[in-house]
Amino acid sequence: MTENTSRLPLAGTPSLLRAINDRAALQLLLENGPLSRTQIGTLTGLSKPTASQLLARLEAAGLVVPVGTTEGGPGPNAQLYQVDPAAGYVAGLDVTTSQVRVAVADITGRTLAEHVVPTKGWPAAATVEKVGEAVAETVRRAGLAPGSLREIVIGVGGAPDPVSGKLRYASHLPGWHSPRLTDELSAALDAPVSIENDVNLAAVAEQASGAAQGCEDFVLLWAGEGTGAAIVIAGRLHRGFTGGAGEVGYMPVPGAPVVRDVRRKNSGGFQELVGAPAVRALAREHGLTAPTAEEAVLLALETPGAGDDFLTALAGRLAVGLAVIVSVVDPELVVVSGGVPIAGGERLRLLVEDELARIAITRPEVRSSALPGPPVLHGALQRALAAAREAVFSTH
Repeated sequence: MTENTSRLPLAGTPSLLRAINDRAALQLLLENGPLSRTQIGTLTGLSKPTASQLLARLEAAGLVVPVGTTEGGPGPNAQLYQVDPAAGYVAGLDVTTSQVRVAVADITGRTLAEHVVPTKGWPAAATVEKVGEAVAETVRRAGLAPGSLREIVIGVGGAPDPVSGKLRYASHLPGWHSPRLTDELSAALDAPVSIENDVNLAAVAEQASGAAQGCEDFVLLWAGEGTGAAIVIAGRLHRGFTGGAGEVGYMPVPGAPVVRDVRRKNSGGFQELVGAPAVRALAREHGLTAPTAEEAVLLALETPGAGDDFLTALAGRLAVGLAVIVSVVDPELVVVSGGVPIAGGERLRLLVEDELARIAITRPEVRSSALPGPPVLHGALQRALAAAREAVFSTH
């Protein structure tokens, strides 16, 4: 960013240029932490007087705050600035059949509080009320006043229909199917609310700070209690005409019976191969008994012979579905995530990659999730932060 306006259109008024420079400076502060006036000027190409004016504007607008001075260099210490964490707050939610996990973060992305609420016994009609209570408690734990949130993003195991607003592919989530659910939640939570597919949010997180950083064409395969995929093409999520792109649990694949009337039965071929019940059943066939699919995989890693055979068979099942997906999308990269691949770690990843290379024409690299925390929650916060920053930084 420079002050040279020779390449800008006539519409590049001083106020527009100031806004562009302000946004550039705020982004640099988010990415690099505290910076001095001189550092901001160097990184943006602005003169020292212009950088000083910029910082004064942002400080007056409550978007940046001074946070100490530089030390150890020649000459006087310089004042450092950072984005004011109190400029806005967001919440992300990860909704499953057993719990709702909530996190609240400030505008810099720092998580202030997390809260997990079991959903067993929730009446479907009380969904909005219960979600409101969970968010309010997390806001309280974060030390914030009610009404502090600027944006809330909720990840669910389904796909909001872009026309009707109704949640599709989610019969396992009673209470989440009202066409007006987003409006009802927004009113109850006193903040803008958006609902997004949970696997799509996991892909957002991997692209932002996980295994898919710097990659614009990739597929994320999620295997856990349910099975799904997220497809990113040219850096953007592909949701499909009805929002159902990536619902690969319903995908007919070799090795599983073709399920007729999948909407009524709420299942499909690939889910019958790699969903949690199928993984537990496959483990039992190899003499491995565990209460969950993830624990079955962990047990296999510690069981020579039978465990090796189980992991090879499971990798083959995962690769069959991936071969179908990559033959259509031809991604640069496949990220495997969810409880089963995360439990299987590098051992299962290698087996999947090797088998996929044997049966698919395209041979993308296969990587495991590289996120330190819950992928869906991380992605929900990323989406909420992007929306909040757009709103806050554009209106000062």
